[in-house]
Amino acid sequence: MSDLTPHTGGFIASPTDGDTRYKAVQHKLKTLGTAMDLASTELEALLREMRTNAQRAEGLAVDIANAELDRKFIEMTNQVSVALGGAAAEVQKLHETAQEVSGLATDTRRTHARLYEGLDTVRSGRPERTPKPGFFAH
Repeated sequence: MSDLTPHTGGFIASPTDGDTRYKAVQHKLKTLGTAMDLASTELEALLREMRTNAQRAEGLAVDIANAELDRKFIEMTNQVSVALGGAAAEVQKLHETAQEVSGLATDTRRTHARLYEGLDTVRSGRPERTPKPGFFAH
């Protein structure tokens, strides 16, 4: 039996609320990156457990064969080992994707800051309100 337990705490991705203010976008990108880092860490632990369990099942199949039990038990145990190995391969892909998304979120956050931080500093530092987008298009 695995020692892994469902994780219910941690970070929750920001909803797509349409808030495109500089600081809101920066916060959402940071939250996304942090959530992907956390997911990556948990997937890595899951991957280790799955590989360990697959090896244990394979060893158990050998033990069952050595005990000369019915062939169907050997086959079923081997199938479990193969299934865990296949699932572990898919978890590995998911882990790599989570790492990639985390990196892309960090890169996007940096690019966003480089492009818009100066504008936000100017807009936030003045006492006058900024017109809504599209105001000057009329």
